[in-house]
Amino acid sequence: MFEDRSYKRTFYSAPQSVQSLIAAFLEPSLIVLCFFLVNDYFDEPVLRSTYTLCLLVFALTFPGRNRFAEHPVSATLDVLGSWITLLLILGMFGYATNSLHYFEDKVLMWWGIITPLAQLLAILIGRRLLLWQASHPSSRRSAVIVGAGPLGAKVAKALAAGPHGGVELLGFFDDRQDERLHPDASPQLVGMLSELSDYVRKNNVREVYITLPLGSQPRIVQLLEQVQGTTASLFFVPDVFGISIIQGRLQDMNGVPVVGICETPFTGINELVKRASDVVLAGLILVLISPILLAIAIGVKLSSPGPVIFKQRRNGLDGEEIIVYKFRSMRSQDNGPVVRQATKDDPRITRFGAFIRRTSLDELPQFINVLQGRMSIVGPRPHAVAHNEEYRKLIKAYMVRHKVKPGITGWAQVNGLRGETDTIDKMKARVEYDLEYLRNWSLGLDLQIIVRTAKLMLFDRNAY
Repeated sequence: MFEDRSYKRTFYSAPQSVQSLIAAFLEPSLIVLCFFLVNDYFDEPVLRSTYTLCLLVFALTFPGRNRFAEHPVSATLDVLGSWITLLLILGMFGYATNSLHYFEDKVLMWWGIITPLAQLLAILIGRRLLLWQASHPSSRRSAVIVGAGPLGAKVAKALAAGPHGGVELLGFFDDRQDERLHPDASPQLVGMLSELSDYVRKNNVREVYITLPLGSQPRIVQLLEQVQGTTASLFFVPDVFGISIIQGRLQDMNGVPVVGICETPFTGINELVKRASDVVLAGLILVLISPILLAIAIGVKLSSPGPVIFKQRRNGLDGEEIIVYKFRSMRSQDNGPVVRQATKDDPRITRFGAFIRRTSLDELPQFINVLQGRMSIVGPRPHAVAHNEEYRKLIKAYMVRHKVKPGITGWAQVNGLRGETDTIDKMKARVEYDLEYLRNWSLGLDLQIIVRTAKLMLFDRNAY
């Protein structure tokens, strides 16, 4: 749904920690470097404003996204979208602070042109180097899979994905000889479990993937004792394909290994980056749109009797109840244990309310919620408390979307799932997009969603 993961598997042979470290610094460093080069080319002095701009840019783009493993077209669109969004943010910030005059127009223009080209060139070179490294004979690693069931077949498919995979699968080991063997794995059956250790030694096998079910714990322990007498790397693949994995990772808890299956992406530096970007953008946007907020408030007040701001009860981070602000768009509002979603041509919606709902202008007060720390600019849209109680029983992993703060806009909304969710299938699709956002979060993705949201506000005619 979100991206072609086969490209990511192409680079299994490259050290992921090294890739992540390079990617974290590559984008912000390139942007800053390009500015200094362009500035030097036009013989412009390096002033305090120059350093301020570069620090601001570095803070907004760090850590950079790892685009080496993405599809080239996806990486190109992502770079261009993120760069255009960043320029718009910097332009609004410069206009609001009256600081654009500190920089020459020709420097800003050429910086805007050269920077994305430099980023794309760096990604291209990085991809070529990684593809060469993965396809080099010395990088290919021989592997065997213990367990020829459905999970073993999935692991084999993952290892083989991509035209330059760095793993050569030699076969499967399993004691079963019946229909429990997966049809894709049974033709490559090498031997029994008791033969694994000798085979690994004789064939210099580099990696062993254990995919036996958890019920086979005694056999797994026995296998580990045997294979640990070789130099092969051991990998245990738990059967968790029926679970929605969010930010899965192995952690060390005071010497005890803990496997994280469902965790928020906003921990450590990511939490700091997310919150800092929310505060900076929300504060800047509120300053710029303050005249619009005043005009909408007057329009709501004149459209029908009642308060300008409607306070909604919603579930926020970790499911805690929060209050969310919106401009009132209806004559009457449901906010109790039973909430009826707005529908097309809903008689409760005022004429002015229909306009601000269609353009999403009714959501603008939620930037105040962002500054309060209740919401984020980008995240899963908050649903009514009554709807959460209903759908958490009907949709698998529904409440996982509350591992992060709710957002003013989200990945689901920019992919056509905005407005009414009148069927269970629509809500399932929205939840799946929300989970994809949690799995793949980056600051670049947030900026991309903000740009696409702005476009929808101007051109979407299907909202109500």
